[in-house]
Amino acid sequence: MKLNTIPVFTVAVMLSRFVCGQEWKSGVEWQEPPVVTPGEQNNYAPSDAIILFDGTNLSEWDDGDTWLIEDGTAVPKETDILSKRHFGDIQLHVEWSTPVLIESEGQGRGNSGVFLMGLYEIQVLDSYQNLTYFDGQAGGIYKQTPPMVNAMRKPGQWNTYDIFFTTPEFRTNGDVKTSGYVTVIHNGVLVQNHFELLGPTEYTSAPHYETHADTGPIRLQFHGDAVRYRNIWVRELTPPLGRRVSAPYHVPKQVNVQPAATEDVEGDDKSVDESDDS
Repeated sequence: MKLNTIPVFTVAVMLSRFVCGQEWKSGVEWQEPPVVTPGEQNNYAPSDAIILFDGTNLSEWDDGDTWLIEDGTAVPKETDILSKRHFGDIQLHVEWSTPVLIESEGQGRGNSGVFLMGLYEIQVLDSYQNLTYFDGQAGGIYKQTPPMVNAMRKPGQWNTYDIFFTTPEFRTNGDVKTSGYVTVIHNGVLVQNHFELLGPTEYTSAPHYETHADTGPIRLQFHGDAVRYRNIWVRELTPPLGRRVSAPYHVPKQVNVQPAATEDVEGDDKSVDESDDS
């Protein structure tokens, strides 16, 4: 039997294809964000901050002349003080310290408070190894929620609050459209994470909203204790500005994919010519 091999031809296949990716566009034309120069250290005021207390005087505060200015700090005396300027959405930086000499316990130990819009209190208290009701300790939203953790430093050492506040909004009929929200960082530790305020903080009644202005003062509380304050500044927050120029859309994007490398393939055809020459 004579076997005839069928020729195997080299096959070269050239493939080229386009892969289409689509970039999504919002259709909003944004303004360039303004440039803000940060402070040399994170607790220093940035270039767009309003300085409320720099260690020299309390001229930015109503009744500020009643407090004692001592060694660059402000010590509460006689009454609460309220900022002369009124604010809405803000970033607020406050540094405070409680007395080294411990003369009481619970709520009687280094008590004061920072009130947003004069209504919503972040508690100031010596909460270092000082047991009290948890929604009344340092970093708490008074009588509404405790802090997530206790980040208090020892008496006499300086604490920092970095507070981020979104004001509540009201409908024309007085109903709440959106609640207020507050985030608090205590000594670099997040202790309130976008907490939804239930209303103004009260000692004798349950919190509930009542219509108020879009802006209000910052209030620092006099509670009879020799708490000290320093380095208070605030930034007014405005959202990014943009205008809608179109509906959202996709932008086709073509990506050229190079042809795959080719090689000769040797066939494995086992067919046989079965013709018989005999």
